[in-house]
Amino acid sequence: MNLRMYEVDVPIHDSTAPERRGLHVFTGVADSPAAALRRAHEVYDAALAAHTAGLEIPGKQPDSWGARGLRPGWQMEWPAANVGLWHNPVSWTNHSDFAL
Repeated sequence: MNLRMYEVDVPIHDSTAPERRGLHVFTGVADSPAAALRRAHEVYDAALAAHTAGLEIPGKQPDSWGARGLRPGWQMEWPAANVGLWHNPVSWTNHSDFAL
């Protein structure tokens, strides 16, 4: 199994004001884009269930996936999610123009 770090970008919108849009980003280790999307959805569902029950949102899971927060009233657009390999913007091996 070849595990790599993935990023899952899920468009979101405010259900009371649909013109308000955003992006929820998940990162974690998976063996394929499909597995990354599945894990992102699972950790989001777990975070939503905890929030709905009045519990603390679970932290990062042992497999590196987690949801750090929720936007109550915002809807996830899972069918429009984009999945790709994650590229650290502050990596010392990254040859971008990003400066610290």
